[in-house]
Amino acid sequence: MSRALLKGRDAYTVWREIGTRWADNDAYGHVNNTVYYQWFDTAVNVWLIEAGLLDVAGGDPIGLVVETGCRYAQPLSYPEPVEVGLTVDTIGSSSVRYRIGIFAKGSEEAAAEGYFVHVYVGRESRRPASIPDSWRDAFEKIRL
Repeated sequence: MSRALLKGRDAYTVWREIGTRWADNDAYGHVNNTVYYQWFDTAVNVWLIEAGLLDVAGGDPIGLVVETGCRYAQPLSYPEPVEVGLTVDTIGSSSVRYRIGIFAKGSEEAAAEGYFVHVYVGRESRRPASIPDSWRDAFEKIRL
């Protein structure tokens, strides 16, 4: 069974460098798979905050993660920093699917590639809410 190659750097529009930590390595000497999901969450939410879309304490609507996935191609390990690429793949009426690439600093080849789906809901109701037009515009700016 052959797997599709992971996407390169040109498949991402927003970048963030994240340092690895001593505790990120597992017993096998590489970053544990659960840490990649923390990087996904960090990359998406920092971008949302910087874009003025996420007010953690009082914003409305809020994004709830409903699905994630990741494919791994190369191991990473402490103390090397990673570069996380982010883009938007699809925008629905109340949902957004982000694509995230994890790269060793300076590498052209992704070590891992994943996705992260937010459904936007009312803070109180927790029912799906339409994505505001200003938010949709911000998502479009980083969509490829």
